[in-house]
Amino acid sequence: MTTFSPDPDWLHWHQSPGVPAYKPPAGAVDAHCHVFGPGAQFPFAPERKYTPCDASAEQLFQLRDHLGFSRNVIVQATCHGADNRALVDALQRSDGLARGVATVRPDVSDEELQLLQAAGVRGVRFNFVRRLVDALPFDGLQRVAERVSQLGWHIVIYFEADDLPDLYNFFAELPATLVVDHMGRPDVTQPVSGPGFQRFLKLLAENGNIWSKVSCPERLSVSGPSTYDDVVPFAREVVESFPDRVLWGTDWPHPNMKSHMPDDAHLVDMIPRIAVTDELRHKLLVANPMRLYWPEQWEDNHAAG
Repeated sequence: MTTFSPDPDWLHWHQSPGVPAYKPPAGAVDAHCHVFGPGAQFPFAPERKYTPCDASAEQLFQLRDHLGFSRNVIVQATCHGADNRALVDALQRSDGLARGVATVRPDVSDEELQLLQAAGVRGVRFNFVRRLVDALPFDGLQRVAERVSQLGWHIVIYFEADDLPDLYNFFAELPATLVVDHMGRPDVTQPVSGPGFQRFLKLLAENGNIWSKVSCPERLSVSGPSTYDDVVPFAREVVESFPDRVLWGTDWPHPNMKSHMPDDAHLVDMIPRIAVTDELRHKLLVANPMRLYWPEQWEDNHAAG
């Protein structure tokens, strides 16, 4: 049995999160979270850039219930590389209440893609954050996008704001549905009206196939916990400008946080500050993730209603 010790500066996820003051609507989806291992059962990848503490599917689902959510979208963590076994196990344990975003290599077999589809995977993630990957996956993404689009999957992309000028045309030319992690990691010390964030809004405005997650204030904020006030104007701008193409998630168990470990209840309590009406909150937490990850159920419910 392989054992792993977390990095010396690794911050353990919050052991006793509070109860949110905000109650999510029925059917709400945490559309960005992860599972780590457990490493003894699902070893971390040899090429990983970090070694986390364990964060199991059972612990994730306990948090889901505690926060008042109904479903999860579990994103493959980079510490597991393209070994999706921990992700698949979590999906199989979810009783249909979780969908997945996998990491695959360009030479992934049709058989593996079918197995991932059967488990509940509905997208693949490509990481353009230079500190987390050895090489930017331009050619691989194009080849994989062509294959997974036949399954109706989408592509999740993770990048930093400073890199968007170099990536802009590449992303705009991809034919698949794209979902951007964490609003493209804007510099929240700059104004919403500044050129950096306006470039990101332009990407969304010009490409109706591109969505955004308005997640990770704890990762973007300079003002810090527990209110993360400096992130609110950015997230609110995205929600109000593109209400049908936004998602929200906790990012539990918050990998690679260095400054602090957030209380997930505080993150939930930010939702009514960035989506200020019931209609916007329902789209953000229920309608949009259901259309993207459970489209058959969403259409059936609408037809019945």
